[in-house]
Amino acid sequence: MAVRKRLTRRQENGFDQVGGKMEKAPGSPVFRATPLVCLLLLTLLYTLHFGSDQWNQQIRNRGSSRSTPGKDGRGIDDQEHLDFLLRRLVRGEDQNQLEATGFACHSDLHTDVCVANRSVRIDTRTMKLYAPFSQGMPQANSIVRPYPRKPDKRAMSFVSPVQILQGNITTPACHYTHDFPAVVFSSGGYRGNLFHEFNDIIIPLFITCRHFQSRLRFINTDFNPSFVGRFNKILSHLSSYEVIKPAANGSVHCFPGAVIGLHYHGNLALNTTYIPGGYSMLGFRQFLRESYNLKVVNVSEMNKPVLILVSRPKTRSFLNEDDMVTMMKALGFRVVVARPHMMSNLDKFAQVVNSCSVMVGAHGAGLTNAMFLPQGAVLVQVVPLGLRWLSARYFGGPAKEMGLKYVEYRVEPVESSLLTLYDQDHPVITNPASIFLEGYEVARAVYIDGQNLTINVVRFREALVEALGLLGRSAPLG
Repeated sequence: MAVRKRLTRRQENGFDQVGGKMEKAPGSPVFRATPLVCLLLLTLLYTLHFGSDQWNQQIRNRGSSRSTPGKDGRGIDDQEHLDFLLRRLVRGEDQNQLEATGFACHSDLHTDVCVANRSVRIDTRTMKLYAPFSQGMPQANSIVRPYPRKPDKRAMSFVSPVQILQGNITTPACHYTHDFPAVVFSSGGYRGNLFHEFNDIIIPLFITCRHFQSRLRFINTDFNPSFVGRFNKILSHLSSYEVIKPAANGSVHCFPGAVIGLHYHGNLALNTTYIPGGYSMLGFRQFLRESYNLKVVNVSEMNKPVLILVSRPKTRSFLNEDDMVTMMKALGFRVVVARPHMMSNLDKFAQVVNSCSVMVGAHGAGLTNAMFLPQGAVLVQVVPLGLRWLSARYFGGPAKEMGLKYVEYRVEPVESSLLTLYDQDHPVITNPASIFLEGYEVARAVYIDGQNLTINVVRFREALVEALGLLGRSAPLG
């Protein structure tokens, strides 16, 4: 029987003593690899125990670093590529000015958008942007309110200004240096109204930012936690980094470039010609599917027609909603009644809408959820008295650009509660245009805030039969 040689403690540790000198003893590959295996196992156990949240947080916080005072903040590797991306946001003479001076502003009826392709410093305590590109220039100040609704004084009263300082100015020291450009926008305005949140903020963000491929940092003036939480899936797909909240992060941030304000193309509109990358409304809808992980791309993938009815509790309400639902079910629809509590969680509600083939609702912000319908689905808009033009402009035209089929049901005076308040020959009933001439607020009080609807179920059935036909289906007999 072989006798195992007893090893000293030093020999067990891998050393032999030869002539008073310690030498490494040859060892098994298994034992040599043991420390590495243990290290890997410890790393895996740590990750499993503490979860991925800390790792994700570190990833999202990349792109900025604590700066030493006076550091320039130019940290992007490919400045030429950044210049190219920023240059695409201006056109004509504005583009020439950007190339010559490093700063240019585009201004139109709806919005102001200023672009800097050189290092800027933004003091989030005061929302001042320092652009000292040409020290020989006299000091020049300008004010931008980064919300694309310039003519609307009421909306703009909720938007904080950004002051831009140029020329021979003294700049504050950097507290944070970022590798990617800043995009400054406001979530003030008509926040809380889904139509305006998409129309005034989300779509303009997509138009302005998508071509950066998430390599940018948002600064959200008029920061509101509910807005950021509500649209987190969209914001996190447009930027790889957390939104900077000025009030809570009062410090000086340095960027290799910046965009102040957002481009705007009209009501729920994207003009492919003027978008870097040539994105269309169909491209935006694909972006939404990716952001919300929506599974149904085309309505042809669905077996049974599902109708979602947008229920309004206060104005433009369906007073005979139960009768409408009964008729819808008789036509073969599975009916989902969407009330405000269901629609409040956009992440979940987007999934619900994506499972439907028809959306029905009175003109109003709730119809903006049609963005989540599959391609080829049908939007049936119930047009209250006096709102024909607004209905076509805000949802009728855009629905077709979204790749949806569109059916319009115009209520008759007898279906509107206004007929209980005004005589049949009153201008409110016979000539809504004359009421709008008295001012939008006057007309709004009457037609938007002041009427409810009792739908003629027999007549409305015809609109739903048309919707079934657009889906390639037929209504049951009888």
